[in-house]
Amino acid sequence: MKVVVTTIGSLGDVHPCIALGLELKRRGHEVVIATSEFYRPKIVSTGLGFHSIGPKHLSPEDPELLSSIMDPKQGPENFIRKLLMPHMRGVYDDLLAACHGAKFLITGELVFAAPLVAERLGIGWASLVLAPWQFLSAHDPSIIGPLPLFAFIRGAGVTVNRAMKELARKQTKSWAEPIYTLRKELGLSAASHPMFEDKNSPYLNLAMFSSAFAKPQVDWPDHTKTVGFAFYDRQNPASGLTDEVRHFLQNGEPPIIFTLGSTAVMNPGSFYTEGKRAAEQLGRRALLLTGKGSPGISGSRDHMVTAYAPYSEIFPYAAVVVHQGGIGTTAQAMRAGCPQFVVPHAFDQPDNAARIKRLGLGLSLRKDRFHAPHAAEQLRKVLSDEKIRAKAAQARTFVEKENGAIAAADAVESACR
Repeated sequence: MKVVVTTIGSLGDVHPCIALGLELKRRGHEVVIATSEFYRPKIVSTGLGFHSIGPKHLSPEDPELLSSIMDPKQGPENFIRKLLMPHMRGVYDDLLAACHGAKFLITGELVFAAPLVAERLGIGWASLVLAPWQFLSAHDPSIIGPLPLFAFIRGAGVTVNRAMKELARKQTKSWAEPIYTLRKELGLSAASHPMFEDKNSPYLNLAMFSSAFAKPQVDWPDHTKTVGFAFYDRQNPASGLTDEVRHFLQNGEPPIIFTLGSTAVMNPGSFYTEGKRAAEQLGRRALLLTGKGSPGISGSRDHMVTAYAPYSEIFPYAAVVVHQGGIGTTAQAMRAGCPQFVVPHAFDQPDNAARIKRLGLGLSLRKDRFHAPHAAEQLRKVLSDEKIRAKAAQARTFVEKENGAIAAADAVESACR
């Protein structure tokens, strides 16, 4: 059968879709990944089908755009109301074309047109939930920002968090006006709220994270299945570690690895310069993954700077991974069993950072406080904490037993029967 997997976002959104798509293809299904044109070469190189969807002008490597959507206060509104919603009709048309002949549609959270396409075509669909914060549970509340206020609200109890969710629901309802208008034009059923209950599928909701990271809650939507993390981290199927990086990792004490994923890395600020200084103050080796941009630092014998390396191949060598808290990076660190030190920027990252700390897997530090002396002090705590290392090893054992791509593919096939 033909299955379309669609998403909008960063590599952290795209990689799980590739992992699931490859597993479905292995089982004999025709799989098309519908996402931004930017990812065409990556998708095509895997042998999966590709279909471009809008908004056409959005690039995950545009620093100005990323600065706008990662703003701590206005980021969600800038991204959803100002950048995504005005192009809803175009995204709908693109996805409708991609789904020609499809029997099932699997969608990421930000493809708000996906439920409309599924309803119009009369096909089943599943939602991808890559991080716990997407559920907005009142029983396991998410921390939706880096400020201490959000952590305070989380601890205020179910009633308060349920009220906060309802307040957010009311305040953002007007953002979705283009969807309500499009539904009316297409003669589809009336919507409730595309960013809340309407994003949940009545058929299948795939929680694609480990149950070691978040336990199911009573207010999660019906038909939700926790399948575990799904991993893919290649630039292309033939890519891997360079000889230079491999030699560095295999010759010397375990390094501190610094990375900002694929989004925050476009606006790194002083992260890498302060991180390198912190490593120097500790007398530790470091590997810094700086992306395509130039953060203005140079490598040395004990401090290697490189644009990219597959996390699955480098994290097992790490003494600690210092990262932005994206769910993909978090998952890879858990699978590698290494301690984590999180410097969250936006989106799900503050919540993931808080979960890592609560689970005893590491520590976190606000971005505006990530300066070499303070960072070195916190890193020293992580490096010397036997309990963190033990918890990280336990997490690795748990995550290694899961296979999110296989479990998700099983669930999709069951939903199609």
